[in-house]
Amino acid sequence: MSFHEVRFPTNLSFGAIGGPERRTDVVTLANGFEERNTPWQHSRRRYDAGAAMRSLDDIELLIAFFEARQGQLHGFRWKDWTDHKSCTPSQAPAFDDQMIAIGDGVTQSFQLTKTYASGDQSYQRPICKPVGGTVRIAVAGIELSNGADFTVDTTTGVVSLTTAPAMSAAITAGFEFDVPVRFGSDSFQTSAASFGAGDVPDVPVVEVRI
Repeated sequence: MSFHEVRFPTNLSFGAIGGPERRTDVVTLANGFEERNTPWQHSRRRYDAGAAMRSLDDIELLIAFFEARQGQLHGFRWKDWTDHKSCTPSQAPAFDDQMIAIGDGVTQSFQLTKTYASGDQSYQRPICKPVGGTVRIAVAGIELSNGADFTVDTTTGVVSLTTAPAMSAAITAGFEFDVPVRFGSDSFQTSAASFGAGDVPDVPVVEVRI
């Protein structure tokens, strides 16, 4: 899959609407009970970038970005303003925000993840597009130094430690991240007259698997 490591203009994604999508197959039995299954292990996010357009200058910037990606052909980074940190949006990422792995004395590379918990249930989401310079890592509660103790591949979200964590040592992380997406259509329509009257274009954006 072709992917451009460039972020959609954040001033245009601020105000966009969207969120996670799940796919559940529901079969209603003759007795009224249901059987529910899902073919998806991970959720997929969808957004409408058109809702964030505020001026004709915004439209011009959107068109330039769309043309450079050649419509749906190339993926890109998207900042989801409602969910772009390892912590809550109002806080700054800390090195102990997320438990990403437990040391086994051998493994040195770990995938960044974010866990969503409610009650006794939780979902662990792979983070494949961390923002460079924001990743913090700790082993057994001791923060490591970026560059000296670990490196981060910002194109995959894999963290590589220079020394394998000891057996049962907790590896934790804090970070900001983007969502890998593509445009959901090869076309969209704009009008200077209708935009001035309060109409905005429909610009679907959909998450892609990395």
